[in-house]
Amino acid sequence: MVTARLVLRRPASGDLDDLFAIYSDPCAMRYWSTLPHDSPAVTSRSLDGMMAQSPLTYFALDLNGRVIGCAGLYRDQEVGFILHPDHWRQGYVTEAMNAIIPYLFATTQVPHLMADIDPRNIASAAALTGLGFTETHRATRTYCIGGVWSDSAYYRLHRPDT
Repeated sequence: MVTARLVLRRPASGDLDDLFAIYSDPCAMRYWSTLPHDSPAVTSRSLDGMMAQSPLTYFALDLNGRVIGCAGLYRDQEVGFILHPDHWRQGYVTEAMNAIIPYLFATTQVPHLMADIDPRNIASAAALTGLGFTETHRATRTYCIGGVWSDSAYYRLHRPDT
């Protein structure tokens, strides 16, 4: 898929350096469900899973030949997105998800999409709300990452035809 500024495509082995730059960045990973990657080998294992997807539901966000993030269906009905901090606050997540969401509803049978974010992640909450997601509930102490507990805010977007 192509948006105004991005090519949304299947992650490829040549993306390893760009993805490691994202997944090893403490700022990018601050609200992620794992610690920052400490080696390219860790990112390579994640990349293998991304490349093996069938059908394609999780996309590399390619800006002028460089991967600046990933977005799409993370598991089952859950969407997720991550972006290198150099590209924050420029509308890339919204641009990508505005293309990905209709694609997911057209190519899967999911009745709704959901997202699980750390409630402190104001930027992701704003992006989800702007995309039409509604916060449904919160839970405490849902993730323990590096010995630190985080809470969750859950968001949902219903299939347009339901």
